Amino acid sequence: MKPRLLIPAILLTLTASLNANAQIKLTQDTLATPFFGFNFGTIIASDKLSTEYGMHDLYQSPYLGFGLEAGYKFKSNWIVTLDGSLIIGANGDNLRNKAQRTPAAFSHDTVPLVIGTNGVDANTTCYNRMLSLRIGGGKIITLNDRNPNSGLLLRLYGGIMQQKTIFMLNDVNAPQLQGDYARLYDHKRRGVTLTESVGYWFMSNRSNFFNLYVAFEVTQCWNHSVRNYVIDEVMGLHGPDNTNYFDLLYTVKISWMFPLKGKTAYDYYFF
Repeated sequence: MKPRLLIPAILLTLTASLNANAQIKLTQDTLATPFFGFNFGTIIASDKLSTEYGMHDLYQSPYLGFGLEAGYKFKSNWIVTLDGSLIIGANGDNLRNKAQRTPAAFSHDTVPLVIGTNGVDANTTCYNRMLSLRIGGGKIITLNDRNPNSGLLLRLYGGIMQQKTIFMLNDVNAPQLQGDYARLYDHKRRGVTLTESVGYWFMSNRSNFFNLYVAFEVTQCWNHSVRNYVIDEVMGLHGPDNTNYFDLLYTVKISWMFPLKGKTAYDYYFF
């Protein structure tokens, strides 16, 4: 081979060799980024481990939860999050024993009637409303080296929750369920929560718009009434409710996340 062709041939051979080695050692680094997301879940209250006259006895499951969350994912795959959720009854009339928990004037075939100002059924719809605020942290355990930003997700949360009954008057005015009168029957309670969560966290290597996690959560809630006077014929209560309640909630949820920083590039290792 002529000398003037020898040098280009050597350079071409070295380049091909380096490229081959780089492909063998191709890896992707973990990503450090803030993120926000939207989540949706289904919640069921335990009927075995919850205190009597807790959420399960007040409201029919399942409940629906909608939430927003924000957090930060570190390069070590530890994460911290803050989230808030609105939880409501899955149907429009999920208050248990409605006839004995609201000021029903009379009943007809077990369907309670709240009499409106015009003397007929006020068509009252009842459902529960809960607000939850939590802060937590957790760890992503990588299961695949080709995507170290994804894996098994373990988290622990602490927070507060407030719950109450909402009365919707569909047709006519019913003053016995409005204003201060409704506070006698709305079972407003507030307390602290502790949540354990296990799931799968997925972050795409190619897209910032296809990132999600699914999780199963168990929440313990210690709460108490915040009303000075409660009327509930089922509980036999006409006065202050001094009971400390414990509720156990099971949640299956999915969250769509948006990282606020682009994906890391692949790292090349040459030798």
